[in-house]
Amino acid sequence: MFVPKAENPGLAAGLILLATAFIAGTTLLAKALGTDTLGPAMNPLQISHGRFLFAFIGLSSAALILRPRFAKMHPGLHVGRASFGWAGVTLMFASVAHIPMSDATAISFLNPVFAMILAIPLLGEKIGRWRWIAAVIAVTGAMVLLRPTPASFQPAALLALGAAALIGMELIFIKKLSGREPVFQVLLINNMLGLLIASVAVVSVWQIPTLQQWAAMIALGLLMACAQTAFINGMARADASFVAPFSYATLVFAALYDFLGFGILPDFVSLLGAAIILTGAAILAWREGRARRA
Repeated sequence: MFVPKAENPGLAAGLILLATAFIAGTTLLAKALGTDTLGPAMNPLQISHGRFLFAFIGLSSAALILRPRFAKMHPGLHVGRASFGWAGVTLMFASVAHIPMSDATAISFLNPVFAMILAIPLLGEKIGRWRWIAAVIAVTGAMVLLRPTPASFQPAALLALGAAALIGMELIFIKKLSGREPVFQVLLINNMLGLLIASVAVVSVWQIPTLQQWAAMIALGLLMACAQTAFINGMARADASFVAPFSYATLVFAALYDFLGFGILPDFVSLLGAAIILTGAAILAWREGRARRA
């Protein structure tokens, strides 16, 4: 998996959009597996096991062909990242079985906000006024999506909120790993450790998948590996502040797939909450870009 350093904004945007289409596709497959669409509904622990299993198979097969160079490993950082990443993915898969994909995807955009807040005690970072404003805006959008009234409250949305918090913690470990090891090595080790954790967790809930469910899990894992590859290569070809807005296309693909696969259209509350969250996320991306240039 060779990542050239030459900047190419057009290609970067295309790769990020491709990654968002793949990521939304994994969410669609997770929803199909978590409902009775392809057979008896599967436990989220088994869905995440399939995701890590086939992603690892795909990446390890690529490693045998490409024979990338490996560097010194930082075990503690990898274990931390894999643990929080696995937990976040599992909660995300659990949430999409019960709420619209667009809602769960919009809430997932809170993970940079959680990472920003966690970076204060864990990385000693100082957070300026604009970042706090962005965080408050994004969290307000999440509260809208939770629909906090007795008649419309979505308990499953709390699962997506928990997933965003866990993935925000994963971002802290990714930040610590950044620049210390080759990208392909980080991806391969992350999926290997995630698979080990998922293999232990799935034992008590394992059920024999149908042929359609096996096919969906294979596609889920391979799509995730492709999404990670496209995203990292896209990030390598342009400034992060430039590519960040393109990652929000995940929400568009999620809404489209939810409609095509399950006939679900986002309502006004979903659109309003998503717009508020994306506003906060866009402000945060803008400030991060300015901070890097400074």
